[in-house]
Amino acid sequence: MPTHKDMDKTTHKTSTPPVSHGRNKWVALVLSIFVGAFGIDRFYLGKIGTGILKLITGGGFGIWWFVDIVLIATGEMTDIQGRRLSDISPIK
Repeated sequence: MPTHKDMDKTTHKTSTPPVSHGRNKWVALVLSIFVGAFGIDRFYLGKIGTGILKLITGGGFGIWWFVDIVLIATGEMTDIQGRRLSDISPIK
């Protein structure tokens, strides 16, 4: 029978998704700000289905567009495979 300490070990596991090497946070953020209402940021992340929905609804009537900007800026957005976006600047 598991003890209280054993249960704490299994329920408090936190894992961060691996970083995507193909998708850049800054590129996604610029795309989201300027053409995110058309779903281009979602297409860039490989999320074709939600990109089409975002295109049809005009960025979820502006709400979805704003939420995606916040998610990308805070680093919470992932690509289609669940990997975090890389934070490396595309400009060197």
